Amino acid sequence: MQQFGIWIDNEEQASASGRYFESLDPATGKAWSRVAAGGKADIDRAVASAWRAFEEPGWIEMEASARRKLLLAIAARIQQNRHQLAETESNDSGKLLRECLLHVDAMAEWFEYFAGMTDKVCGSTIPSDRGVFNYTTLEPYGVVGAIVPGNSPLLLSTWKLAPALAAGNTVVMKPSEYTSASILILMRLLKDILPPGVVNIVTGDGVEAGAALVDHPDVRKIFFTGGPAHGAAVAAGSGRRLAPSILELGGKSANIVFDDAIYDKALAGVMAGVFAASGQTCMAGSRVLVQETIFDRFVNDLAARTKPIVVGHPADAATQVGPLGNRKQLDRVASFVEGALAGGARIAAGGHRASVEGFEGGYYFQPTILTDVTNDTPICREEIFGPVMTVMPFSTAEEALKIANRSDFGLVAGLWTSDLYRAHSLSRRLDVGTIFLNLYRKVAPQTPFGGRKASGFGRENGFAVMGEYLQVKSVLVDTDAQRVQDPFVMRVGSSR
Repeated sequence: MQQFGIWIDNEEQASASGRYFESLDPATGKAWSRVAAGGKADIDRAVASAWRAFEEPGWIEMEASARRKLLLAIAARIQQNRHQLAETESNDSGKLLRECLLHVDAMAEWFEYFAGMTDKVCGSTIPSDRGVFNYTTLEPYGVVGAIVPGNSPLLLSTWKLAPALAAGNTVVMKPSEYTSASILILMRLLKDILPPGVVNIVTGDGVEAGAALVDHPDVRKIFFTGGPAHGAAVAAGSGRRLAPSILELGGKSANIVFDDAIYDKALAGVMAGVFAASGQTCMAGSRVLVQETIFDRFVNDLAARTKPIVVGHPADAATQVGPLGNRKQLDRVASFVEGALAGGARIAAGGHRASVEGFEGGYYFQPTILTDVTNDTPICREEIFGPVMTVMPFSTAEEALKIANRSDFGLVAGLWTSDLYRAHSLSRRLDVGTIFLNLYRKVAPQTPFGGRKASGFGRENGFAVMGEYLQVKSVLVDTDAQRVQDPFVMRVGSSR
């Protein structure tokens, strides 16, 4: 069985407690590795290490060209070890191996993109009074904290690491206790590239390690991806010490299909929105809204395509839907479906736990379609994080808009229509951070991503995210050597 420690000062080591916890393979339900159980003492050491690294002239004064080369070296190292990283990610998270390979390739792309950002962000010169030179600079926060979920740990870690390092920060990261191994493999691979202390990883649960990171007085900003309840706790914790936080939280996204949509494309897109990654994605289009003129046909065709889906081991090339990430999540999904059925919902496909021959202990659930539900039921209101969609009819665009926006969440929405006017009109009025038009589940390093309402605040990716990792400093310089300021009056606006 493999063993992983915490990562501080470019060294893998035991936690202060000396305790370990088992990491279970979701495909089998069996332990495959042991991971150090970090806590407050380890967070304290990690933060101190990160500040030492930040204050080193070699990091804080690093030229933009050198920082770019460092990020490009990280990208190259990732590509050189793509199979090892993908296999570890698949073992730990249960994601399909072929999707993990795509995620590793995307990690390299993210680091390459943000390598190019190192010399693109800059301050500005501001018009001011005669005799005053006014400019701004952009400066890193220092030590930032990152808390990453278990559904796509490597890629979502990269979403935080790449811009943080490009901006010149140092990082203390706490990965999910369910999926810590892959990021530690990455740190081993980057040992000769990253200076000691620039990235420190403390594994453990949210109660001990996570809370200690959020509460630490020397962590200047917290970046969190996860569920809304934990996000609220993070915001409250950092807010108590007046530290800012950026939250990318859950979703209960509407995927809206009009009767003029390209039919087969919409069918495939609706399936991708929920069944890809076993539904364990914040942007899952789990509330499917279908125009009533095609509703019955669409549901029947959707069910016909869903029933043959192959549920199986993530390393099997024939598998289309793998396991859920852990036993707790499997039980949660099953409970929501049972509750919906008790409330009158009808199963069009799936609806039950799945058994995979040879891997009976794994956390498998059938891809599921439910109809005869209303938008105010728990399964339509709450994020359940599994391969389950509800399908509801609508009559007009206004009705679809009303249903879609009647949600506590506001992460993404999908639109399937050939009417460009309707598409852009609805895009303006849907209360979400991202619109997918005639596609679904697409991310790119250059595209800002984030939510509204209970889906969080702040943005990841693109130029927008650099503003989250940098602070603006204003500098005003008196260039009139002859003028003496009145010591009892503030100079305001255009006053001289």
